[in-house]
Amino acid sequence: MFALHKARLRTHPLYSNQSTRKPAARRFFFQAVGNGFLDLALALPLPPSIPPYSTTIIIATIVSRFALLPITLWGNRRMQRVQEVVDPEILKLRPLLAKRIFNDMQAARIRGDKEYLKKYHSEKLFKELTAHRKALLKEHRCSPLPSMIIPPLSQLPVFMGFTVLLNRLSTDPTPFDSESFLTLTSLAHADPTMVLPLALGFITMANVESRNWFMNAAERERQQTLESQRHIGNLVKPILRGLSVVRIVVAALTPGSVTLYWVTSATFGLVQTWVMDWVDMRKRHELVVRLNSKGSPDKLHPAKGNSRP
Repeated sequence: MFALHKARLRTHPLYSNQSTRKPAARRFFFQAVGNGFLDLALALPLPPSIPPYSTTIIIATIVSRFALLPITLWGNRRMQRVQEVVDPEILKLRPLLAKRIFNDMQAARIRGDKEYLKKYHSEKLFKELTAHRKALLKEHRCSPLPSMIIPPLSQLPVFMGFTVLLNRLSTDPTPFDSESFLTLTSLAHADPTMVLPLALGFITMANVESRNWFMNAAERERQQTLESQRHIGNLVKPILRGLSVVRIVVAALTPGSVTLYWVTSATFGLVQTWVMDWVDMRKRHELVVRLNSKGSPDKLHPAKGNSRP
């Protein structure tokens, strides 16, 4: 009797409205945004030879990435403070701390063989440098974790929302079915030639590896040393390389409109990375020149005794 009464309550209109209100609102939202997207594509003053829906996808992708660019620049500026302020300070402190720890070991009369003393000294030095680094990161407000996590997380809602929207617009009946672009015979179907999925994988891989392209040999070696010490490069880069392969497989199964959006977004990200790395390279070069000029003033102002008539 109680189970029958409970079943009747579940079938009451009030309960059914509460259970279906959120999915219906979500469907209405995507339907309204999708209709607005289709209307925008037809309203753009494009020549008849240019496909309107593909062009609108590309334009909307670029506009959304530009809108999120300030967050990326914020993270990049924080990482620059690490490279230009924190890391040079740690390099200056390293020999001073090493000497102080050695003197403390002598004062404490720590005994042992050479390997034990060397290991003890390196562990103490690592703890001291780690503590100083954390203090400097907090002082200059440039902790690496938020700088690396917040920019990608800020792009995730837009990326997922636009992907779901284009996937819904690609279901039959859809005007995407009548438009082709590049190797796509239809925006509603997957790329039969696999050109765009492969391009997506290569662009994603290039975005992972492009940071080393603007470094000289010394900077590349120092970066690898720092990453190996922090165990970051050993974990993050293989995951991102594997993600490149996964994106090829997924893009081969998704509609052409979604693949086009992913390729456009990845291309924008690659160009953005190139520009930022090039600017960072210029700043590093200027910083090295400035430090060298300060460290050797006699090159700029030779002494009179060394000058020749």
